[in-house]
Amino acid sequence: MLVDTQPATYQHVPASPEVRDHWVNSQLIGVLMDNMGPSLLAGVLSLPVLVYLMAGQTNTIALAVWATLTFAMLVMRYRLIGIYRLRHDSLEGPQRMNFVERYRWSWTAMALLWGGPVLLSYQQSTQATQFVCGLVVLGQGLLTLTAFSAYLPVFRQYANALIFSVFVGLAWNTLWMLHKAEAVQIGLVLMALLFVFWGLLLMAGRRLHEVHRSSFELQFSNQELIDSLTLQTRASLRAVATKNRFLASAAHDLRQPVHALSLYADWLATEPEMARDIAPRILQSTRAINELFDSLFDLTRIDAGNYKVRLQHVDVKKLFADLSLQFEPVAVGKSLRLRTHTRTCTIWSDPVVLRRILGNLVSNALRHTQQGGVLLGLRHREDMLVFEVWDTGVGIAREHQQAIFQEFFRVSQHQGTEDSLGLGLTIVSKLTSLMGYQLALNSVANRGSVFRVMLPNFTQREPHEGHATTVGVNSGF
Repeated sequence: MLVDTQPATYQHVPASPEVRDHWVNSQLIGVLMDNMGPSLLAGVLSLPVLVYLMAGQTNTIALAVWATLTFAMLVMRYRLIGIYRLRHDSLEGPQRMNFVERYRWSWTAMALLWGGPVLLSYQQSTQATQFVCGLVVLGQGLLTLTAFSAYLPVFRQYANALIFSVFVGLAWNTLWMLHKAEAVQIGLVLMALLFVFWGLLLMAGRRLHEVHRSSFELQFSNQELIDSLTLQTRASLRAVATKNRFLASAAHDLRQPVHALSLYADWLATEPEMARDIAPRILQSTRAINELFDSLFDLTRIDAGNYKVRLQHVDVKKLFADLSLQFEPVAVGKSLRLRTHTRTCTIWSDPVVLRRILGNLVSNALRHTQQGGVLLGLRHREDMLVFEVWDTGVGIAREHQQAIFQEFFRVSQHQGTEDSLGLGLTIVSKLTSLMGYQLALNSVANRGSVFRVMLPNFTQREPHEGHATTVGVNSGF
């Protein structure tokens, strides 16, 4: 299991432009589909009126074909609204866009059909009928502006198809009236006005679309701000809780050796002859206090960004020998075997930080191992170097394998945790992050554990190899 050694900052990550566009487009499609109902109702009311007015004044077969196709398309669009409400209304993003793209042809077909009354009635029916047909087409254009401008691709497609259909109707019937100069003149004027209306329609539609889009972009930004504030509030509350827990635990761990020192001092004052027996205990309590302060100072320096990193060549065999010399008495005192395994090699690292990391892992392993031994080794892989600390100790249950890296966390009823400060693994996790290393843990309860510190290849590139490494870098979290 790869351990997450990076601190939780709870910073809100802004959404990418693609995510923002998908969300805004899905909302615009929602407005488009919401406005389909009124446009469909207007079409249903207009159809019988147009058929009634044109009946007997235009070609009956053509009128019947147009009315049938228009009615079928109205029914189809009613069904389309039902499909959207049932399957896509609760979805957002690509699903809505795919739905509109799949049925986008229906808007084009409907627009072409609404230009049909001009083709059927212009110069072929009474002026009253022509006026009503023109009024219906004008109303469809204005309805397009309010109903479909939310989603610009559909609006443009519908508006272009409607104007094209009306233009074809005007041009076709004008061609049949070439022998009448007045009719041709009126037709040309109407076509010119049609193009003016088309330009104004597209311009107004684009501006209305920008209003819709700006509104939803503002809504998206507001929601992002709300999410960010929520995360920051949670982070602040967690920080306060962590600080309180940290202070309480530190105070608890300090109280024990300080109280012991007080008792030993009173004992020494009343029975000076017991100095030989009391002195080792005083040293032990003092050592515990110093160890706690050293750990607290390390944590404070790392979190404050004041931990100096000084990279240099490190002889691994010499490092392992120093660690063996330091911890061999502890292992012998518990009848454990402490072994090291590595080949002669030199790595690029901070010897103090690396020794602190490995020393804490070895100390932790010895503390929780009662029989068997501890092995410290270095493996060479193709893409990294891996330090490993194996033990045959009590192991760590899966539910505790992330929590053990928290400050002052100690697994209850674990042998060896009574004198543990609960800070060693916290320091290890922070130092590995500081150095750009990775920390991994495999453990089985009652069988043992293995901690791995992985040094990727990029951490072994020295400055002269083209990658600048600063000595004494201030690295913070």
